[in-house]
Amino acid sequence: MATVSTAPDAGQEIVRQLQSGCERPFNDARAMPPAVYTSPEFLAIEQREIFRREWLCVGRESALANTGDYVTADIDGQPIVVLRAEDGALNAFSNVCLHRMSVLLEGRGNVRRIVCPYHAWNYSLDGHLRGAPMMERQAGFCKDMYALPSIRCETWQGWVYVTLNADAPAVATQLAELATLIEAYDMGAYVETFYEEHVWDTNWKILAENFMESYHLPMLHRATVGPHSRLEEMECPPGSAAFNYHWITKEASLPIGNAHPDNTRLTGHWRKTTALLAIYPTHLITLTPGYFWYLVLQPVGTARVHIRFGGGLAPEFVADPNAAGYMVTLKTLLDEVNAEDRRGVQAVFRGVGAPLAKPGHLSHLERPNYDFARYLAQRMTDTAAPSTAMRGAD
Repeated sequence: MATVSTAPDAGQEIVRQLQSGCERPFNDARAMPPAVYTSPEFLAIEQREIFRREWLCVGRESALANTGDYVTADIDGQPIVVLRAEDGALNAFSNVCLHRMSVLLEGRGNVRRIVCPYHAWNYSLDGHLRGAPMMERQAGFCKDMYALPSIRCETWQGWVYVTLNADAPAVATQLAELATLIEAYDMGAYVETFYEEHVWDTNWKILAENFMESYHLPMLHRATVGPHSRLEEMECPPGSAAFNYHWITKEASLPIGNAHPDNTRLTGHWRKTTALLAIYPTHLITLTPGYFWYLVLQPVGTARVHIRFGGGLAPEFVADPNAAGYMVTLKTLLDEVNAEDRRGVQAVFRGVGAPLAKPGHLSHLERPNYDFARYLAQRMTDTAAPSTAMRGAD
Protein backbone atom coordinates (compact mmCIF):
# COMPACT_ATOMS: atom_id res chain seq x y z
CA MET A 1 0.00 0.00 0.00
CA ALA A 2 1.39 3.42 -1.00
CA THR A 3 2.26 5.83 1.79
CA VAL A 4 0.91 9.39 1.50
CA SER A 5 3.44 11.98 2.60
CA THR A 6 2.34 14.14 5.54
CA ALA A 7 5.42 16.40 5.48
CA PRO A 8 4.45 20.08 5.72
CA ASP A 9 4.52 22.09 2.52
CA ALA A 10 8.00 23.61 2.17
CA GLY A 11 6.70 27.12 1.47
CA GLN A 12 4.29 27.10 4.40
CA GLU A 13 7.03 25.88 6.73
CA ILE A 14 9.17 28.86 5.73
CA VAL A 15 6.20 31.16 6.34
CA ARG A 16 5.91 29.69 9.83
CA GLN A 17 9.62 30.29 10.44
CA LEU A 18 9.24 33.88 9.26
CA GLN A 19 6.23 34.49 11.46
CA SER A 20 7.97 32.96 14.48
CA GLY A 21 10.86 35.39 14.03
CA CYS A 22 8.48 38.31 13.65
CA GLU A 23 6.90 37.56 17.02
CA ARG A 24 10.09 38.78 18.70
CA PRO A 25 10.00 42.36 20.01
CA PHE A 26 12.08 44.79 17.99
CA ASN A 27 14.83 45.02 20.60
CA ASP A 28 15.48 41.29 20.03
CA ALA A 29 14.68 41.19 16.30
CA ARG A 30 16.61 39.04 13.82
CA ALA A 31 17.00 39.16 10.05
CA MET A 32 14.63 36.97 8.02
CA PRO A 33 15.43 33.25 7.54
CA PRO A 34 17.65 32.48 4.50
CA ALA A 35 14.98 30.36 2.80
CA VAL A 36 12.75 33.45 2.54
CA TYR A 37 15.11 34.57 -0.22
CA THR A 38 16.00 31.26 -1.87
CA SER A 39 12.89 29.06 -1.84
CA PRO A 40 10.80 28.77 -5.03
CA GLU A 41 7.90 27.53 -2.90
CA PHE A 42 8.03 30.70 -0.79
CA LEU A 43 8.12 32.84 -3.95
CA ALA A 44 5.02 31.05 -5.25
CA ILE A 45 3.16 32.04 -2.06
CA GLU A 46 4.42 35.62 -2.43
CA GLN A 47 3.12 35.79 -5.98
CA ARG A 48 -0.28 34.45 -4.97
CA GLU A 49 -0.81 36.27 -1.69
CA ILE A 50 1.07 39.53 -2.28
CA PHE A 51 1.68 40.34 -5.94
CA ARG A 52 -1.76 39.25 -7.13
CA ARG A 53 -3.47 41.17 -4.31
CA GLU A 54 -1.56 44.39 -3.75
CA TRP A 55 -1.26 47.68 -5.62
CA LEU A 56 1.94 47.68 -7.68
CA CYS A 57 3.61 50.82 -9.02
CA VAL A 58 4.50 50.91 -12.73
CA GLY A 59 6.16 54.35 -12.80
CA ARG A 60 5.46 58.07 -13.04
CA GLU A 61 2.27 59.44 -14.53
CA SER A 62 4.34 62.03 -16.41
CA ALA A 63 5.71 59.21 -18.59
CA LEU A 64 2.14 58.78 -19.88
CA ALA A 65 1.42 62.43 -20.64
CA ASN A 66 0.33 62.12 -24.28
CA THR A 67 -2.42 60.19 -26.02
CA GLY A 68 -1.13 56.72 -26.85
CA ASP A 69 1.75 56.76 -24.35
CA TYR A 70 2.03 53.36 -22.70
CA VAL A 71 4.02 51.34 -20.19
CA THR A 72 3.98 47.57 -19.72
CA ALA A 73 4.43 45.40 -16.65
CA ASP A 74 3.89 41.83 -15.48
CA ILE A 75 2.07 40.56 -12.41
CA ASP A 76 2.82 36.92 -11.68
CA GLY A 77 2.75 35.97 -15.35
CA GLN A 78 -0.09 38.33 -16.29
CA PRO A 79 1.17 40.95 -18.80
CA ILE A 80 -0.31 44.42 -18.17
CA VAL A 81 -0.36 47.57 -20.28
CA VAL A 82 -1.23 51.05 -18.98
CA LEU A 83 -1.88 53.75 -21.58
CA ARG A 84 -3.29 57.23 -22.07
CA ALA A 85 -6.59 57.09 -23.96
CA GLU A 86 -7.94 59.65 -26.41
CA ASP A 87 -10.25 61.08 -23.74
CA GLY A 88 -7.25 61.67 -21.46
CA ALA A 89 -8.03 58.82 -19.08
CA LEU A 90 -5.43 56.29 -17.99
CA ASN A 91 -6.54 52.78 -18.92
CA ALA A 92 -4.98 49.49 -17.88
CA PHE A 93 -5.65 46.22 -19.70
CA SER A 94 -4.48 42.68 -20.04
CA ASN A 95 -1.59 42.93 -22.50
CA VAL A 96 -2.55 39.69 -24.26
CA CYS A 97 -4.23 39.41 -27.65
CA LEU A 98 -7.71 37.86 -27.63
CA HIS A 99 -6.94 35.84 -30.77
CA ARG A 100 -4.00 33.47 -30.26
CA MET A 101 -2.86 35.07 -26.99
CA SER A 102 0.38 36.77 -28.03
CA VAL A 103 1.76 39.52 -25.80
CA LEU A 104 0.81 42.78 -27.52
CA LEU A 105 3.19 45.58 -26.42
CA GLU A 106 6.66 45.62 -24.89
CA GLY A 107 8.48 48.19 -22.74
CA ARG A 108 7.36 51.82 -22.98
CA GLY A 109 6.38 53.89 -26.02
CA ASN A 110 3.55 55.51 -27.94
CA VAL A 111 0.93 53.95 -30.24
CA ARG A 112 -2.13 55.07 -32.15
CA ARG A 113 -3.60 51.60 -31.81
CA ILE A 114 -2.58 48.42 -30.03
CA VAL A 115 -1.54 46.09 -32.86
CA CYS A 116 -0.78 42.43 -32.22
CA PRO A 117 2.67 41.59 -33.66
CA TYR A 118 1.50 38.08 -34.59
CA HIS A 119 -1.63 38.44 -36.78
CA ALA A 120 -2.28 42.21 -36.68
CA TRP A 121 -5.50 42.10 -34.72
CA ASN A 122 -5.67 45.67 -33.44
CA TYR A 123 -7.38 47.46 -30.59
CA SER A 124 -8.29 51.08 -29.90
CA LEU A 125 -6.86 52.85 -26.87
CA ASP A 126 -10.03 51.97 -24.95
CA GLY A 127 -9.29 48.26 -25.44
CA HIS A 128 -11.97 47.43 -28.00
CA LEU A 129 -11.13 45.36 -31.06
CA ARG A 130 -11.14 47.55 -34.16
CA GLY A 131 -9.57 45.35 -36.81
CA ALA A 132 -8.97 41.65 -37.48
CA PRO A 133 -7.57 40.94 -40.98
CA MET A 134 -9.63 38.54 -43.10
CA MET A 135 -11.81 37.41 -40.19
CA GLU A 136 -14.96 38.50 -42.06
CA ARG A 137 -14.88 35.09 -43.78
CA GLN A 138 -15.72 33.42 -40.47
CA ALA A 139 -19.48 33.61 -39.95
CA GLY A 140 -19.20 33.05 -36.21
CA PHE A 141 -16.80 35.98 -35.68
CA CYS A 142 -18.03 39.35 -34.41
CA LYS A 143 -15.41 41.91 -33.47
CA ASP A 144 -17.85 43.66 -31.14
CA MET A 145 -17.56 40.63 -28.85
CA TYR A 146 -13.88 41.39 -28.19
CA ALA A 147 -12.45 43.87 -25.69
CA LEU A 148 -9.26 43.57 -23.66
CA PRO A 149 -10.00 42.77 -19.98
CA SER A 150 -9.64 45.89 -17.82
CA ILE A 151 -7.23 46.13 -14.90
CA ARG A 152 -7.70 48.48 -11.95
CA CYS A 153 -5.48 51.53 -12.29
CA GLU A 154 -5.09 54.54 -9.97
CA THR A 155 -2.72 57.47 -9.52
CA TRP A 156 -1.27 58.90 -6.32
CA GLN A 157 1.26 61.73 -5.89
CA GLY A 158 2.28 61.45 -9.55
CA TRP A 159 2.68 57.65 -9.48
CA VAL A 160 0.66 55.03 -11.40
CA TYR A 161 -0.45 51.84 -9.65
CA VAL A 162 -2.24 48.72 -10.90
CA THR A 163 -3.75 45.71 -9.16
CA LEU A 164 -5.47 42.46 -10.07
CA ASN A 165 -7.45 42.62 -6.82
CA ALA A 166 -10.97 43.96 -7.32
CA ASP A 167 -11.38 44.38 -3.56
CA ALA A 168 -8.15 46.24 -2.71
CA PRO A 169 -8.85 49.56 -0.94
CA ALA A 170 -7.96 52.62 -3.02
CA VAL A 171 -4.30 53.61 -3.13
CA ALA A 172 -5.06 57.03 -1.64
CA THR A 173 -6.86 55.36 1.25
CA GLN A 174 -3.98 53.02 2.02
CA LEU A 175 -1.39 55.80 1.78
CA ALA A 176 -3.35 58.61 3.44
CA GLU A 177 -0.99 58.67 6.43
CA LEU A 178 2.06 58.84 4.17
CA ALA A 179 0.52 61.64 2.13
CA THR A 180 0.21 63.67 5.34
CA LEU A 181 3.80 62.94 6.38
CA ILE A 182 5.30 64.18 3.10
CA GLU A 183 2.70 66.78 2.13
CA ALA A 184 5.10 69.73 2.21
CA TYR A 185 7.40 68.17 -0.40
CA ASP A 186 4.61 68.13 -3.06
CA MET A 187 6.09 64.98 -4.57
CA GLY A 188 3.59 64.94 -7.41
CA ALA A 189 5.19 68.08 -8.87
CA TYR A 190 8.69 66.57 -9.13
CA VAL A 191 9.81 66.06 -12.73
CA GLU A 192 11.27 62.76 -13.92
CA THR A 193 14.43 63.40 -15.94
CA PHE A 194 15.70 59.84 -16.47
CA TYR A 195 14.38 56.28 -16.55
CA GLU A 196 16.14 52.92 -17.02
CA GLU A 197 15.49 49.22 -16.52
CA HIS A 198 17.97 46.69 -15.11
CA VAL A 199 18.14 43.08 -13.95
CA TRP A 200 20.35 42.21 -10.96
CA ASP A 201 21.36 38.80 -9.65
CA THR A 202 19.70 38.91 -6.25
CA ASN A 203 16.36 38.30 -4.59
CA TRP A 204 13.88 41.17 -4.76
CA LYS A 205 13.54 41.36 -0.97
CA ILE A 206 17.29 41.74 -0.45
CA LEU A 207 17.26 44.81 -2.68
CA ALA A 208 14.13 46.13 -0.95
CA GLU A 209 15.71 45.71 2.48
CA ASN A 210 18.93 47.34 1.29
CA PHE A 211 16.93 50.44 0.34
CA MET A 212 14.99 50.45 3.61
CA GLU A 213 17.97 50.83 5.91
CA SER A 214 20.80 53.33 6.03
CA TYR A 215 22.96 51.29 8.43
CA HIS A 216 25.04 50.16 5.43
CA LEU A 217 25.80 53.64 4.10
CA PRO A 218 29.15 54.38 5.80
CA MET A 219 30.67 51.05 4.70
CA LEU A 220 29.08 49.98 1.41
CA HIS A 221 28.98 53.57 0.09
CA ARG A 222 32.27 54.75 1.58
CA ALA A 223 33.41 56.01 -1.86
CA THR A 224 30.25 58.07 -2.52
CA VAL A 225 27.59 59.11 -0.01
CA GLY A 226 28.99 57.25 2.99
CA PRO A 227 31.21 60.07 4.32
CA HIS A 228 28.15 62.36 4.42
CA SER A 229 26.02 59.81 6.32
CA ARG A 230 25.69 60.50 10.04
CA LEU A 231 23.99 57.48 11.53
CA GLU A 232 23.37 59.26 14.82
CA GLU A 233 21.10 61.77 13.01
CA MET A 234 18.83 59.17 11.38
CA GLU A 235 15.31 58.57 12.64
CA CYS A 236 13.58 55.22 12.03
CA PRO A 237 10.01 55.38 13.40
CA PRO A 238 7.75 52.30 13.43
CA GLY A 239 6.18 51.69 10.04
CA SER A 240 2.57 51.66 8.95
CA ALA A 241 0.41 48.91 7.45
CA ALA A 242 1.23 49.80 3.85
CA PHE A 243 4.66 51.43 4.10
CA ASN A 244 7.70 52.20 6.23
CA TYR A 245 9.98 55.22 6.21
CA HIS A 246 12.93 56.91 7.84
CA TRP A 247 14.35 60.42 7.88
CA ILE A 248 17.84 61.84 7.39
CA THR A 249 18.33 65.51 8.28
CA LYS A 250 21.70 66.85 7.14
CA GLU A 251 23.55 69.22 4.89
CA ALA A 252 23.38 67.43 1.55
CA SER A 253 26.41 66.26 -0.44
CA LEU A 254 24.78 67.77 -3.56
CA PRO A 255 23.35 71.31 -3.78
CA ILE A 256 20.08 69.82 -5.02
CA GLY A 257 19.78 67.72 -1.85
CA ASN A 258 18.59 70.78 0.08
CA ALA A 259 15.67 73.03 -0.81
CA HIS A 260 16.12 75.53 -3.63
CA PRO A 261 16.00 79.22 -2.52
CA ASP A 262 12.74 79.56 -4.49
CA ASN A 263 11.12 76.68 -2.59
CA THR A 264 8.56 78.20 -0.22
CA ARG A 265 6.83 74.92 0.67
CA LEU A 266 9.51 73.58 3.03
CA THR A 267 10.52 75.42 6.19
CA GLY A 268 12.93 74.88 9.06
CA HIS A 269 14.67 71.52 9.23
CA TRP A 270 12.47 70.19 6.41
CA ARG A 271 14.55 72.21 3.96
CA LYS A 272 17.39 69.74 4.51
CA THR A 273 15.52 66.54 5.42
CA THR A 274 15.47 63.50 3.16
CA ALA A 275 12.63 60.96 3.38
CA LEU A 276 13.28 57.34 2.45
CA LEU A 277 9.96 55.66 1.67
CA ALA A 278 9.21 51.98 1.14
CA ILE A 279 5.66 51.50 -0.16
CA TYR A 280 4.84 47.80 0.09
CA PRO A 281 5.59 45.59 -1.57
CA THR A 282 8.01 46.96 -4.19
CA HIS A 283 7.96 50.75 -4.57
CA LEU A 284 11.02 52.49 -3.06
CA ILE A 285 11.52 56.27 -3.10
CA THR A 286 14.26 58.62 -1.92
CA LEU A 287 12.63 62.05 -1.64
CA THR A 288 14.88 65.04 -0.93
CA PRO A 289 13.93 68.73 -0.98
CA GLY A 290 15.58 69.08 -4.40
CA TYR A 291 15.44 65.72 -6.16
CA PHE A 292 13.97 62.23 -6.03
CA TRP A 293 14.86 58.80 -7.29
CA TYR A 294 13.03 55.51 -7.13
CA LEU A 295 13.11 51.77 -7.70
CA VAL A 296 10.17 49.56 -8.65
CA LEU A 297 10.96 45.87 -8.23
CA GLN A 298 9.64 42.73 -9.88
CA PRO A 299 10.95 39.26 -9.00
CA VAL A 300 12.37 37.15 -11.83
CA GLY A 301 12.48 33.87 -9.96
CA THR A 302 14.25 33.79 -6.61
CA ALA A 303 17.69 34.76 -7.93
CA ARG A 304 17.02 37.80 -10.11
CA VAL A 305 15.09 41.05 -9.85
CA HIS A 306 13.87 43.37 -12.60
CA ILE A 307 14.31 47.02 -11.63
CA ARG A 308 12.58 50.13 -12.93
CA PHE A 309 14.98 52.93 -11.99
CA GLY A 310 14.15 56.60 -12.42
CA GLY A 311 14.47 60.00 -10.87
CA GLY A 312 14.53 63.73 -11.37
CA LEU A 313 14.29 67.17 -9.83
CA ALA A 314 11.95 69.32 -7.78
CA PRO A 315 10.24 71.96 -9.95
CA GLU A 316 12.40 74.82 -8.64
CA PHE A 317 15.58 73.07 -9.80
CA VAL A 318 14.00 72.23 -13.16
CA ALA A 319 13.32 75.94 -13.64
CA ASP A 320 16.85 76.89 -12.53
CA PRO A 321 19.26 78.05 -15.31
CA ASN A 322 21.67 75.32 -14.18
CA ALA A 323 19.05 72.52 -14.46
CA ALA A 324 20.96 70.56 -17.12
CA GLY A 325 24.07 70.47 -14.97
CA TYR A 326 22.10 69.42 -11.91
CA MET A 327 20.58 66.53 -13.87
CA VAL A 328 23.98 65.29 -15.00
CA THR A 329 25.44 65.56 -11.50
CA LEU A 330 22.51 63.68 -9.98
CA LYS A 331 22.59 60.86 -12.51
CA THR A 332 26.38 60.46 -12.20
CA LEU A 333 26.11 60.11 -8.42
CA LEU A 334 23.18 57.68 -8.57
CA ASP A 335 24.97 55.47 -11.10
CA GLU A 336 27.95 55.21 -8.74
CA VAL A 337 25.71 54.49 -5.75
CA ASN A 338 23.80 51.86 -7.72
CA ALA A 339 27.01 50.10 -8.68
CA GLU A 340 27.92 49.88 -4.99
CA ASP A 341 24.44 48.64 -4.07
CA ARG A 342 24.53 46.03 -6.80
CA ARG A 343 27.77 44.57 -5.48
CA GLY A 344 26.34 44.58 -1.96
CA VAL A 345 22.98 42.93 -2.63
CA GLN A 346 24.45 40.33 -4.96
CA ALA A 347 26.97 39.41 -2.27
CA VAL A 348 24.15 39.05 0.26
CA PHE A 349 22.26 36.74 -2.09
CA ARG A 350 25.31 34.53 -2.48
CA GLY A 351 25.59 34.45 1.29
CA VAL A 352 21.99 33.55 2.15
CA GLY A 353 22.34 30.38 0.07
CA ALA A 354 25.29 29.14 2.13
CA PRO A 355 24.74 26.00 4.30
CA LEU A 356 25.91 27.80 7.43
CA ALA A 357 23.97 31.04 6.79
CA LYS A 358 22.07 32.17 9.86
CA PRO A 359 20.16 35.44 10.57
CA GLY A 360 21.67 37.82 13.13
CA HIS A 361 20.26 40.61 15.29
CA LEU A 362 19.03 43.78 13.61
CA SER A 363 20.38 47.19 14.60
CA HIS A 364 18.15 50.03 15.78
CA LEU A 365 18.58 51.54 12.29
CA GLU A 366 16.96 48.49 10.70
CA ARG A 367 13.50 49.09 12.12
CA PRO A 368 12.10 49.34 8.55
CA ASN A 369 13.42 45.83 7.80
CA TYR A 370 11.63 44.51 10.89
CA ASP A 371 8.38 46.13 9.77
CA PHE A 372 8.82 44.79 6.23
CA ALA A 373 9.30 41.24 7.56
CA ARG A 374 6.13 41.58 9.65
CA TYR A 375 4.22 42.86 6.62
CA LEU A 376 5.32 39.81 4.63
CA ALA A 377 4.50 37.39 7.43
CA GLN A 378 1.04 38.83 7.95
CA ARG A 379 0.17 38.96 4.27
CA MET A 380 1.26 35.36 3.78
CA THR A 381 -0.47 33.89 6.81
CA ASP A 382 -3.84 35.61 6.91
CA THR A 383 -4.60 37.64 3.82
CA ALA A 384 -8.17 38.18 4.91
CA ALA A 385 -7.11 40.08 8.05
CA PRO A 386 -5.98 43.72 8.08
CA SER A 387 -2.25 44.38 7.81
CA THR A 388 -2.19 45.89 11.29
CA ALA A 389 -2.65 42.47 12.93
CA MET A 390 1.03 42.16 13.82
CA ARG A 391 1.78 45.80 14.63
CA GLY A 392 2.63 46.98 18.07
CA ALA A 393 5.55 44.74 19.07
CA ASP A 394 8.19 47.29 19.98
